[in-house]
Amino acid sequence: MAGISRKPKSNSARHRGAATIADIAEKAGVSKMTVSRVLSAPLTVREDTRERVMRIITELHYTPNRSARMLSGARQLRFGLLHNNPRSSYIMDFLISAIEQASLMDVQLIARGCRLGEDDADVLNSLINSGIDAIILTPPLCDSLLLQELVRGCDLPGLLVSTNAGGTEISSVFIDEPTAAREMIQHLLALGHRRIGFIAGEPALAASYARQTGFVEALDAAGVALDPALIVQGDFTYRSGLQAADRLLALSDRPTAIFASNDDMAAATVMTARRLGLDVPSELTVCGFDDSWIATSTYPELTTIRQPIADMAVHCVMMLADLAKAFEAGNRTAKHLMMSHELIVRGSDAVVAPKA
Repeated sequence: MAGISRKPKSNSARHRGAATIADIAEKAGVSKMTVSRVLSAPLTVREDTRERVMRIITELHYTPNRSARMLSGARQLRFGLLHNNPRSSYIMDFLISAIEQASLMDVQLIARGCRLGEDDADVLNSLINSGIDAIILTPPLCDSLLLQELVRGCDLPGLLVSTNAGGTEISSVFIDEPTAAREMIQHLLALGHRRIGFIAGEPALAASYARQTGFVEALDAAGVALDPALIVQGDFTYRSGLQAADRLLALSDRPTAIFASNDDMAAATVMTARRLGLDVPSELTVCGFDDSWIATSTYPELTTIRQPIADMAVHCVMMLADLAKAFEAGNRTAKHLMMSHELIVRGSDAVVAPKA
């Protein structure tokens, strides 16, 4: 009986269909050591090289080899991430990107939700006691003085996603919130708007104050009188946006434009305008802040300030990996990274309509 010809089995990852560090290094034109550094200590690699390697890692669907890591004696890092509102479009975008980056770097990311001022300290202490190597505090938890004090006292590196952390002993990633808000108001003023409503965010969050500061400063610089009735309190939730928009649009001299402190409240404002029979943008301009997923999920799509949420999450994980290693070596120096923002013009703004 004729024998059956079989191809010899191969143990190489290339034949199994799984990309290896060697595959990535070859395609990126770098050494395997460079790829390893991108995965374990990315901020030690030049940005252009790091981005090229990360792009190829994504293209090849690379996943870390846990067995090889264990054999080499390398310890898996464990990061905690504390959040306040999983329904927030900002937090959803941030969590997804942080989880993806942690997976690429073979970092275990443990996300926990809590309520600000209620069980937040207990949840944070529980994370710390679980043996994590570092902690990320997202808004609005990042601005809690109690939580910051707990992080400082636990002898672990922490990272705040906050615009108000530049002078603290805890590392941070943030954008220039007041400047971003000023740019949005300057854009609306250029369209001819002078009655501009503002929906403020959660009072406990530094970003709320920063964005309102930018709003006020832009009007003052343009010589436009501030009408206190045009500033209405929200709390960054969709529901609070509905309520704030109702108040603004019930004014006898209602605004021609509304700038909401985040996209959730801006999307709610668009819905309120539609319910009241107002067309956006011909009868009412609506703008948001963050450029989270909801900004392109409403109609018309929102003009907004793009806060690089995904990139900020990626940098948080990368920075913490470096900070954790530095802590082990006795270096406790905090790092602060300000990232770029961008004004994104879509379909929810227009030149102010002439009065009938």
